[in-house]
Amino acid sequence: MAQTQQISLPAKLINGGIAGMVGVTCVFPIDLAKTRLQNQRSGQQLYKNMIDCLIKTVKSEGYFGMYRGAAVNLTLVTPEKAIKLAANDFFRHQLSNGGKLTVFKEMLAGCCAGMCQVIVTTPMEMLKIQMQDAGRLAAQQRVIPSVVTSLKMGGTTALLSRSYNASPAPQTISAIKITSELLSTKGVTGLYKGLGATLMRDMPFSVVYFPLFAHLHQLGRHSSEDPSVPFYWSFMSGCLAGCLAAVAVSPCDVIKTRLQSIKKGANEESYNGVVDCVRKILRKEGPGAFLKGASCRALVIAPLFGIAQVIYFVGVGEFLLGYTPHSIYSA
Repeated sequence: MAQTQQISLPAKLINGGIAGMVGVTCVFPIDLAKTRLQNQRSGQQLYKNMIDCLIKTVKSEGYFGMYRGAAVNLTLVTPEKAIKLAANDFFRHQLSNGGKLTVFKEMLAGCCAGMCQVIVTTPMEMLKIQMQDAGRLAAQQRVIPSVVTSLKMGGTTALLSRSYNASPAPQTISAIKITSELLSTKGVTGLYKGLGATLMRDMPFSVVYFPLFAHLHQLGRHSSEDPSVPFYWSFMSGCLAGCLAAVAVSPCDVIKTRLQSIKKGANEESYNGVVDCVRKILRKEGPGAFLKGASCRALVIAPLFGIAQVIYFVGVGEFLLGYTPHSIYSA
């Protein structure tokens, strides 16, 4: 088993990379809506919900406006997903000692996998959020003068909506430019702003997701003699486990998004760490603010991990490298 584990590592990295790229391409617009919904404050809401956000984004920024920051994600999601899946596999193998894993050890393996992935996740999310939120900030700057004018003239909110839709697309920003500015002003630590919040989100997510997926997946086995599972069961298990884990850690995701947003809109406060962020959100927006974008996040994570597990269990990487596919949970 040790030998199989060793030679299959490149295949697992390929599987994670392919799964990440396919999944991101499918669900990125929903992820953009999630970021914008999480960042808008009470009383300054440009978007009513996910659909409204996507419609306004297309009207003001064009179809490809929904894919702002996708290049960063597609570039870094390969190592990110590969590290997450391969690390979980590695730690499960190390903790199993040739026997069956307990639930605690499954959670511990997931926790370790979550710790490993933040090496790539934090800078990826940092750059992605700046690009995703740029359209919201530009729209807010255009709408505020219209709000003032409409109030003076006794206008209605319909004017606000028309002014939004008629506005030109925001200026395009570059991930390379953001990276160079962060490195020149704050060094490498600038790319890892919000590291604590990222750990606070990804570690509990992995603790919930991986054991839950493992047990859901086992329910799809034909029999104890035939441990094979249909690909659609792997997909559904990944979707359900991902959805539940995503909603469970949604408050942490809101905190992370707020902390990693460098540019702020009008009257939007800055935060000095996780505790300060939690305190200000509770005081100014109430506990409901911690669930902003929760449905969007569930819609992003569910198919993302469903696709990942199908590719992982079908063994695309093993096929490409000429290995025999095997389950990561065969240990």
